[in-house]
Amino acid sequence: MSKKRKPNPSSTFTRLAQWCSTMTGRPIAFVIAFAMILVWLLTGPIFGFSDTWQLIINTSTTIITFLMVFLIQNSQNRDTQAIQIKLDELIRATRGAHVALLDLEQLSEEELAKIRNDYGHLAELARDHLTQGGSDTDVPEIEHGRVK
Repeated sequence: MSKKRKPNPSSTFTRLAQWCSTMTGRPIAFVIAFAMILVWLLTGPIFGFSDTWQLIINTSTTIITFLMVFLIQNSQNRDTQAIQIKLDELIRATRGAHVALLDLEQLSEEELAKIRNDYGHLAELARDHLTQGGSDTDVPEIEHGRVK
């Protein structure tokens, strides 16, 4: 028996963004958008393919695109934060993991580059070990930017 989740006390915008993301991600949203474009195309001869007729589709798509950018960014931010928390928990709970890797997104570009270089060096060592018939599962320690 699964536990019921507590109601999400998030903001009205967050709830609206989640609902819109869910709705616009469904096939019916695509069908509706396609149908609207088809109706617009079919009305072209009625309106003589006028500038106003063209302006309707241009303005509509611009407004929809503008609003969707914010909804998509909101959804991506929430998803990224949730994934980051899950990854942090996996690092924290894994014996022998480098707990200093938690919260890396807060580091500067230079600090991230140093860590990325360390792990790049580890990958090189592992590939060299594999080409010599060894295993790549031995994990050397990293201390102060150098592989032990």
